[in-house]
Amino acid sequence: MSERIFLARRGTRLAASSQGNPEHPGVLLLAGGPEPAIAWSPLAEALAEAGRHTITLTLPPSAELGAAIEDLRAVLLQFETRPVLIGADREGWIAAAALGEGGAHLATGLVVIDTANQQDPAIDQAIAAAPHIAAPTLIVGGAQSRAGELARQLADAELAEPDLANQADPTDALAALLLDFLERRAPRVPPEYRAGSDPRTLRDALGCFATGVTVVTTMSENDRPVGLTANSFTSVSLDPPLLLVCIARTAGSLSALERHPHFGVNVLHIGQRPVSMRFAASEEDRFAATPWEAWSSGVPMLRNALASFECARHAIHDGGDHVILIGRVLRVRFEPWRDPLLYFRGKYRRLHFS
Repeated sequence: MSERIFLARRGTRLAASSQGNPEHPGVLLLAGGPEPAIAWSPLAEALAEAGRHTITLTLPPSAELGAAIEDLRAVLLQFETRPVLIGADREGWIAAAALGEGGAHLATGLVVIDTANQQDPAIDQAIAAAPHIAAPTLIVGGAQSRAGELARQLADAELAEPDLANQADPTDALAALLLDFLERRAPRVPPEYRAGSDPRTLRDALGCFATGVTVVTTMSENDRPVGLTANSFTSVSLDPPLLLVCIARTAGSLSALERHPHFGVNVLHIGQRPVSMRFAASEEDRFAATPWEAWSSGVPMLRNALASFECARHAIHDGGDHVILIGRVLRVRFEPWRDPLLYFRGKYRRLHFS
């Protein structure tokens, strides 16, 4: 996080926090109201992690609505590219008024979040200016509220009515809503579809399916623990309890997995990226730096994994350049509060929100 200074009307200096890559599309979060600016921090972080350059700004407290609108327009003129404006309650109404009253060219999108359904002169001014707002707009609020009234006056508006108050994590729920709108109406880059039937195109297309990361383990013929990283893992059946993993025919651990009647699948959490890399490399003893324990079948199970499945071999099938190993689950253990390590388009990832 870094600081950025904007000049408002009459040269007043406004300090804002900046998160994310400045080369990414901009989002201006207008903090204010009864909550301090830091209340926007989790939302700003989620947007930045999703590829948005996020600026969080607190407008100067002012009883004069016109002054606040002028301040905001002055700030928008200092952006290198047109951002998406996001504001809650009074700041949201000010944002709408600023765009509708001669500032339609200053933003690529607008989000107004109505949480208080309050009475404020800014609401009437925003509704009056709404017909002049050309940017795609998301209104978060009830259809029968003043937010709904604003939505009906806009040329290009979407109205969302989430019950944020009853969400386990309202910030995550709001982040999901905002990112859905941004990706559809203000995408980071224009869509670029690729097509083909060659192996490289197929591999890249399959990489668009995000997966978790696992380490598959068993014992070698000389009773040494062996294992490898695999992301081709899925559940098969609950009755009977079956799962499968796909093992490359070139994998050094394949012969042990085909021979031993039991194996383990360890789903990794976000802090176990080094474990994933270790078991994907050609190290002599991958278990030397990895805490593990033997379960009832004798196969090694990684300690502290997000989830662990001890399996008896149920079936083995031909899978082209892979072997499909199906296991009958004997025992499971999992940690419900950690986030998973993800793999998407050839890179490790982590959750932006739930």
